[in-house]
Amino acid sequence: MQTIGLLHGMSSVATADYYQRINELTNQRLGGHERAELLLSSVNFGVIERCVRTQAWDEAADYLVGKARGLERAGADFIACGSNTMHRVAPAIAAAVSIPFLHIADVVAHAAHQAGARTLGLLGTLPVMEADFYRDRLADHGLSAVVPGQGDRTIIDRIIFDELTRNIFTDDSRAQYLRIMEQLAARGADAIILGCTEITQLIGPRDFPSLPLLDSTALHVEAIVDAGLTAATPRA
Repeated sequence: MQTIGLLHGMSSVATADYYQRINELTNQRLGGHERAELLLSSVNFGVIERCVRTQAWDEAADYLVGKARGLERAGADFIACGSNTMHRVAPAIAAAVSIPFLHIADVVAHAAHQAGARTLGLLGTLPVMEADFYRDRLADHGLSAVVPGQGDRTIIDRIIFDELTRNIFTDDSRAQYLRIMEQLAARGADAIILGCTEITQLIGPRDFPSLPLLDSTALHVEAIVDAGLTAATPRA
């Protein structure tokens, strides 16, 4: 078993979900009382939120690079960052450590190909939906992304930061997301990416049976466990 280096705290809601899912899936695979070998660096989400809000990406990169190096020094065999948004600085993190970095968008892209999807509706924070880093990574896998209109992007982002990261999940917000997802389907999306690691706790396949949902949390967790139980993890 390899030691997982989990870079998280973005938010604590998603962190707790990742930790539980990783250990439960490891136990399902191995049985008995087996759980994951895992090192967790849980960062101050206040620092991350401020960096996102002010677009201080260099500061965010320096902050997370320091945490990633700490995980490597502590004995992690590979690193996963449990935040789609902070993959904006993934190249800096991956370059700063000598161990593999498991990129969440690569995992999502692999699942899209398995589902036979090529045009993906993308939900997430404003940086995920509006910047190039996530869509470019998908494009590297031959996939295209469509995003909601400006007003709906603002709604999605507000619900994430004001509600989901505070462990607030309401029927009204779920209805907003479902409305927006229907619009993405009407625009030609073959599948919908739940591209924020808290969205999985608001929306599930039973809520939206129209298209495959590419749940970045569930997919990333499965890839993390696969890597943790594999002798050699490929470098991204």
